[in-house]
Amino acid sequence: MTSPVNNAARTTAQGHFRTLRLGTPFQPRIDAVAKTQDWYNWAGYRAPHSLWDEELEYFAIRSQAALFDISPMTKYRIEGPDAEAFLDRVTLRDVTKLKPGRVHYTAWCDDEGFVLDDGTLFRLSPTRFRLCSQERHLPWLLDSAIGFEVTVEEETENVAGLALQGPTSFAVLREAGFAGVEKLKIFDLAEFPHDSGTVTISRTGFTGDLGYELFVPAEKALSLWDRLMTAGELRGIRAIGYAALNRARLEAGLIVANADFTTADHAIRADRLRMP
Repeated sequence: MTSPVNNAARTTAQGHFRTLRLGTPFQPRIDAVAKTQDWYNWAGYRAPHSLWDEELEYFAIRSQAALFDISPMTKYRIEGPDAEAFLDRVTLRDVTKLKPGRVHYTAWCDDEGFVLDDGTLFRLSPTRFRLCSQERHLPWLLDSAIGFEVTVEEETENVAGLALQGPTSFAVLREAGFAGVEKLKIFDLAEFPHDSGTVTISRTGFTGDLGYELFVPAEKALSLWDRLMTAGELRGIRAIGYAALNRARLEAGLIVANADFTTADHAIRADRLRMP
């Protein structure tokens, strides 16, 4: 029989298995403003449930500008001559109608027609796409790509992402010097100069409010964060956690995999499976 002392020692020794080790490229900035120390596990990343005050973080979305780290979101780069045909086969919406510089919401199913996941598809060029999702699907995507002249690579760790949401979000981007961002209509995307490189900005979000999502190479993440926070100082920009964002997306009627529906890979009972 194991003594309580041995059990305590074992718990201490194994504690590192419970510690979330992964940090996003924005982690130094997020840690610096994290007053609540309220973290959760987002795909192995240490992500904030709240940062300073859950209620006020929500109001930042609705009355100011809120900055949320979406880097842990799974991201795939899909490119090649057959990229359009491949994605038109595996996702539900007509990809041939998705023009370069546009984004659409879509979903994809297993062979029985049950939903594997949903997400957003960014058409960056005629032959290059970015697919963003909640779950990881690389083996399934690679198997589905057999017969197509297409390359599929996960780029989650290489691409940092921020959601800038709220009524002053456009003013923040304009103040930050992103000339031409006013031309972006809902679900538009474009590239803008940033720190000797480029940042992709789309007029998308998860709040039902005015908002944008920004994607940048991981090594340019901190300079982007600082650029936005400096530009937004007089516009009330605040970093927020997931609890506030989740409240906003519920008000907007936007769904989340394995919260509002069970994905096919996670369903244990047949009656939990969902078709589109």
